[in-house]
Amino acid sequence: MDDAQDFTPHDLRLMQGLAQRVAAVRPELVNDDATLGELAWVWGKDHSTLGDTWRRRLWYRRDELVGWGWIYLPHRVAYSDGSVSNASKAYLSWQIHPDRPDVLDEILDWYDGEARGADHRTTVRAADTDALNRLAAHGYLIDAGNAADDGYWVQVNARDLTDVEEPTLPPGFRFRTADEVGPEAAVRAHVDAWHPSSFTELGFEGVRRTWPYRPDLHVLLEAPDGALVSTAVIWLDGHNRTAEFEPVGTHRGYRRRGLGRSLLLHGMHRAREAGATRMIVTSLGGAAHPAARGLYYSAGFEPFTRAVPHIRPAG
Repeated sequence: MDDAQDFTPHDLRLMQGLAQRVAAVRPELVNDDATLGELAWVWGKDHSTLGDTWRRRLWYRRDELVGWGWIYLPHRVAYSDGSVSNASKAYLSWQIHPDRPDVLDEILDWYDGEARGADHRTTVRAADTDALNRLAAHGYLIDAGNAADDGYWVQVNARDLTDVEEPTLPPGFRFRTADEVGPEAAVRAHVDAWHPSSFTELGFEGVRRTWPYRPDLHVLLEAPDGALVSTAVIWLDGHNRTAEFEPVGTHRGYRRRGLGRSLLLHGMHRAREAGATRMIVTSLGGAAHPAARGLYYSAGFEPFTRAVPHIRPAG
């Protein structure tokens, strides 16, 4: 095991390598917060700000990474509108190689030691029956509220890139890249799409320094007045020839006009040109949250797998 205080970008690359190895053999078992792109996005924007409330550890067998855990302890989050929220529960992100399912027991024991006194939350893929059983043995229950149709569980949507429709835009709109618009404008586009947001220029600097970020695969949509009204970052896994949208967002004032769909189609063309043959993107999966899921379905995505949220109350 590696100590969390010594965690480096090299360790992140090892975690992304594990994501690639699992995706190559059992893609339905890659946790939604453990994909190559999600790891890059979260580490890039958060590693310089969360401090000791973010605990991290890696598990090896014979010098090969076979599992990891990230624990988010209760902390405060500041948003762009000046508001602050309190995350009162602990949360565990994790991944193991399917050949070493026993490592999850060690990760959960470590979680117990690091997050004493707080409610424990985590998620697991619905197809991972072994992990579901191990969570139950450690006292976890399915979080009925978050797993319901109006809850906040995540599904992965996927499609191949064999035949991608050409995007169309209203007069005066045009596609841009992060290189073309610059960091300040790219951050503003994200904050406008996700308002209120905790994303900052410091966070974006971290994202830009994190492999495999490519500014030519960070696509945006510009309105006739110069405002950037939609944004999407594409992460390319060249080994598996898969690309991932993370994140995707459109300014509230420009939604339901087909602009987000056009940006997705444009992004998929760019991903295919870069060598990808398959695209994935996550969304809320509950019936009460149809907006993003409907957008992705309209761009040819279909449900691939889903997460099952779990909780173990403190004590």
